[in-house]
Amino acid sequence: MDINKKIEELKIVPVVVLQEEKDALPLGKALIDGGLPVAEVTFRTAAAEGSIRAMAKEYPEMLVGAGTVTNVEQAKKAVAAGAKFLVTPGFSRTVTEYAVKYGIPIFPGVCTPTELMFLLEYGLTVAKFFPAAQYGGLDTIKALSAPFPGIRFMPTGGINAGNIGEYLKNPKIIACGGSWMVKGDLIAAGKFDEIRRLTAEAVKLAKA
Repeated sequence: MDINKKIEELKIVPVVVLQEEKDALPLGKALIDGGLPVAEVTFRTAAAEGSIRAMAKEYPEMLVGAGTVTNVEQAKKAVAAGAKFLVTPGFSRTVTEYAVKYGIPIFPGVCTPTELMFLLEYGLTVAKFFPAAQYGGLDTIKALSAPFPGIRFMPTGGINAGNIGEYLKNPKIIACGGSWMVKGDLIAAGKFDEIRRLTAEAVKLAKA
């Protein structure tokens, strides 16, 4: 599978924080039923590894990745659990080198020209731009695109239903990361029908 191509087709990558593994499967089903079979499960909680394993096993049609990966140990656990791609909040040479060595798709987090030059050293062409809203959003992406014409971006942070359309119009953006359709309070309350509804709405916005 060409992960970059698949993510570009989907246009949105839900950024998921799971506090309990039991929520992984109903969340995965809500995303699939909403028309968005992809999730970046963040390593911000102890439930991440088990949640990735459960979703990857139960929903083979789903593109499950690991986010907030900050060290190689987490990367190895994620891949062993079934993660198909890795996302880091900032640029880590050790995690990037591990991913490149073993052919694992990785989207390192960047927000400066220096970090983009690191990205080029490893032959990577897609960067997570994070936190997007705090670092100038679309204006900064446009400015960075001038000296780095071969790089495309997956902005995350401050992306929502109100601005995702504007982001996706820019050809330098492969997809957007977002959490508004998978908010923690909705997951904790078991409101998976609402998550499915919000996901379906997000898909319509992305296709508009």
